[in-house]
Amino acid sequence: MSVETRNITKLFGKQKAVNNVSFRINNGELVGLLGPNGAGKSTLMKIITGFLPFDTGEVFIDNKKMEPTDTIDIRKKIGYLPEQNPLYTDLYIKESLEITAGFYGLKNKKQRISEMIELTGLGDEQHKKIGALSKGYRQRVGLAQALIHNPSILIFDEPTTGLDPNQLEEIRELIREVGREKTVILSSHIMQEVEAVCTRAIIIKKGEIVADGGIETLKSRTINRRQTVVAGFDKPVTRDRMLTIYGVENATFENGIWKIDSAVEDDIRPAIFNFAVENNLTLLTLREKQQNLENVFQDLTQ
Repeated sequence: MSVETRNITKLFGKQKAVNNVSFRINNGELVGLLGPNGAGKSTLMKIITGFLPFDTGEVFIDNKKMEPTDTIDIRKKIGYLPEQNPLYTDLYIKESLEITAGFYGLKNKKQRISEMIELTGLGDEQHKKIGALSKGYRQRVGLAQALIHNPSILIFDEPTTGLDPNQLEEIRELIREVGREKTVILSSHIMQEVEAVCTRAIIIKKGEIVADGGIETLKSRTINRRQTVVAGFDKPVTRDRMLTIYGVENATFENGIWKIDSAVEDDIRPAIFNFAVENNLTLLTLREKQQNLENVFQDLTQ
């Protein structure tokens, strides 16, 4: 099931929380929504789920335009886990899931609750009250609530906040598992998480999209337009001399290795090689430093 926004704008007073945002996510895509605090991620997610009205633009769920009068029908197709996981801590897990199942009018409540407990790994804890659960297991309960009505679209806002490394991997694997047949939008501040789970990322800054593409494409120079090269010579070289190389914007020396940032889109390694030849230097190493999503995120949002 697809999700599409067209020129969505949302104002809080005079501040534009979301500004003219357009994208389309197709059925089966697992997309990371990235941005600094206050960029508009949570606002955008609430708009897509129908919880928050917007000022201008259009939202389409499964190619059907969302109207203010049919948000209830839209919500039935969406599973949503907000950043602040709302749970009734004085209820037992099964009680909480039974109430959620009742909201959706499920006829096979007991069967579905059992399936969710197994899927989310709550079996050993199912007889406990939610208030007695760890942070990781509370997140599992939230995921079970989001999944219980078998939605076609899943929206997770910071689903792994506060989890330890073991819990992180368990929740990531669960998201991968349930995302194989569903459309998933995942908001996270953890770049490694998005790289590990998602196939595409949308980066927003101050309510506007600044990048949208496949993870590997975003990490390539065609998007962030900057190259970092690692070089080592057999003789000392001053920073001033390094900065005379064509295309070099900055150079820092640490542990016997130069880290060189480019100022142009062209590959600067040939210029560094020529510099070594002209100055009777032997290159001990010369390679492009692989970009990661965190580097790209910083370049686009700082």
